[in-house]
Amino acid sequence: MEFRESADVSARRTEKRKGEKVPNKPQERIENYLDRFSEITDREDPEKRERGIAAIERLVEKKYIIKAENISDDYIKNVLLGNEAELLGYEREDIKDEQIKKTVLSSLENKIHSSLDIFTVPAEQRESLEKMIITDQKSRMRQWLQYLTGEEARHAPFALRYWAFAEMLKQGDYNPVRGEYNKRTDATVAIFPELDQQALALVFDEVERRRTGKPSTLSTGDDARQAELRRLLQNENFGKLYAFMQEHVRSLKLPAERLVVTDGEWRLFSKDSSPSELTTPLKSFQTKWCIAGEGHATSYLETGDVWVYFSKDADGQNAIPRACIIDNKEHGITEVRGIIFNEEVKQHLDDYIIPVVDEKLKEMEGGKKWADTMEDMNKLRELHLKHLQKQPFTKDDLTFLYGIDRSIQSSGYGRDPRIDKLREGRNTEEDMLVIFECAGEQIAHVPSQINENTKAYVGQLEPGIFQKLPENLEHVYTSFPEKKIRRENVEIGGKSAEQLISEMEAAGINISDYAKSMLKNREFVPGKNPEKATLIRLTVAELGFKSSVTHNQIYERAQILGLELCPADAGPNYRLKYRNQPLNEWIYMGMWLITDSGGVPSVFRLGRGGDGLWLHSAWATSDRDWGPDNEFVFRLRKFES
Repeated sequence: MEFRESADVSARRTEKRKGEKVPNKPQERIENYLDRFSEITDREDPEKRERGIAAIERLVEKKYIIKAENISDDYIKNVLLGNEAELLGYEREDIKDEQIKKTVLSSLENKIHSSLDIFTVPAEQRESLEKMIITDQKSRMRQWLQYLTGEEARHAPFALRYWAFAEMLKQGDYNPVRGEYNKRTDATVAIFPELDQQALALVFDEVERRRTGKPSTLSTGDDARQAELRRLLQNENFGKLYAFMQEHVRSLKLPAERLVVTDGEWRLFSKDSSPSELTTPLKSFQTKWCIAGEGHATSYLETGDVWVYFSKDADGQNAIPRACIIDNKEHGITEVRGIIFNEEVKQHLDDYIIPVVDEKLKEMEGGKKWADTMEDMNKLRELHLKHLQKQPFTKDDLTFLYGIDRSIQSSGYGRDPRIDKLREGRNTEEDMLVIFECAGEQIAHVPSQINENTKAYVGQLEPGIFQKLPENLEHVYTSFPEKKIRRENVEIGGKSAEQLISEMEAAGINISDYAKSMLKNREFVPGKNPEKATLIRLTVAELGFKSSVTHNQIYERAQILGLELCPADAGPNYRLKYRNQPLNEWIYMGMWLITDSGGVPSVFRLGRGGDGLWLHSAWATSDRDWGPDNEFVFRLRKFES
C-alpha cells in the first residue's frame, strides 16, 4: 500500500465522486487518501465498516502476500530435507559432547546441501507447504488489520495506525544480530512481525511526543539506548522503532515466580483521570497491554473506567499488575485481560488470579455477561491444577477439555494456552472411548465400518457421506477433537419476515440494517408451512479445502457431500434457536444469495459479540475468497425414495 500509488488512486476517486480537483501536491494527496481510508475503517455502521475493511484486506493480499510461484525451490527443499533430518534424529540431543555433536550436525548439513541439486520436490508436498506459508502470512496480516481497525487501536491517532500497518507490510524476518527486520520482497516467505500491543503503543507514544515537542517518557536505563531511540525517532523508521520497542518490552519484569501470590488490591483509574496515573505503575512490567502507552490510556479513560489488580511484590508492595477490566460507560465491560502470553497468544488470565477476577466481575454492573467465559476459565484452572497433581480426568473433564459440546471461551487473544498444555501427551484414542462411552470397534473411520453399534464416526468426508451416517449418530468428526461436524434440528417455515423480525427483537437479538433489508427484500421467501430442517455446520477446511476458495466452490463441494442450500428463513430461525453461541463466534448461512439495501448479493451471518447476539449480513460477491476457518451452515439433503 505505497503512499504515492494509493494516494493517486484515491485522488481520482475523490475527483469523480465530488467533482472537485485534488491538488497535485504530495501532502494534500496523502491527506485525501488518509481521509478516505479512515472513512472506511472508522465507519459507525459495523457492517459498512466490515465490508470496507474486507475490501482493504483483499487489496493487501493481492499486493503483499507471497505468490506460490515466488517460493523458491531451494527453500522448499531445505524445509523438506530439514524436516526429514529431524525425523531421523539428527538433532541428537542425547549427544552431550559438544564437539561430537558439532561434527554430526556439520556432516548432516553437508549431506543436505549436496542433496539439494538431486532432490525432487513431490508436487503434493510442495503444494501443502506453499499453502501453509500463504495461510500463515494472511493470518498474521489480518491480526494487524483487525487490531488497528478495531476498538482498542481506534484510541490511537488514525495517521499513526495507517503508518504502522503500511510499514509493517514491508518488514521481513527479524535479524537478531542487527536488532531490526529485514526488508520484505516478493520472495519473502517469513510471516509478518508479531503483533505486540504494548510495544506498538510505546512506538505511537514516542512518535506523537516527538511530533508535539514533548520529552520522551521511556526509560531504557542506558544512555546509549536512549541515544539510539532519539536517532530512530528522528528518522521515523517504523520497522526499526518497533523492533527497538519489542526488545525494550522483552527486557521488562515478568515475575512468573510471584504469580502464586494473589494478595493485593484492585485500583480504580476513573473516567477522565490522569493517564500518567495509569501508565506509571505499568511501565516496569511486561503485560502486553496497550494501556501501558499514554496515548491509549488517555483514550480509554475518556470513555470509561479502568480497573487494575496489583498483587504484592517481594517487598510486600501492591505493585505487580495481574489483571485489567475495562468498564466502558456506553458499552459496559468490554475487556478482561491478564498477563499470560506467548508469540500467538496474548493477555490471558493466569490460574491464580482467575478467582480474584471472577469475584470482581460478579460485583460489577454488567459483569454477568462474562459469566460463561469466567466459568470456562475456572474449569480450565481446575483441570490444570488436577494435571499438575497428576489426578485422572473424568468423562466430564474430557468432554469439556476437547470442546465436545461447545468451544472453550477465554478473555485473551487467541486460544487459551492451557488447552494445548492439557491435551499435550494425552492419548486421544483412549480419551475418545471415555467420552463416547464405547469400545474401539464402535468408532467407525470409513463408511463401510458403520453398523447398528456405531457410536461415533471419525474419518474423511466423501461423496454422499451424510446419507450414509445414521440420523441418531451424535459424534461425527473429520479428525478428533478439532474438527467436529455439528448437526442441529431447526424448525423453519410458517413465519413471515415481519414475524421473524418481531420475535428476534423481543428476544433481544440485534439485527443489522443490511440483514433487515434482506428480510424485507422480495427475494426473501419463507416456507409456507412449518417443517423440521437438519442443519450441518462445516468449515471450509472440513469441506476439503486447504486454502481460500470461492463461494461457488464451497456450494459445489457441499452438494457433492449430500448437502443442499438452506431456505431463506433458515438463518433467522436458527438465530432464534441458537442462543448459547460462544463469544466472538461467527457463522455463515449456505443459502441462495439475497441482495441487500446496498445492492450487494449477501448471505446471513450469525454471531455473538460483546454487545450480544446478532443477525448480520455478509457480502458474497463472485470475487470474494473464503478462508479455511470460515464456517458455513447447510441443510441435509433428504433421502431420495
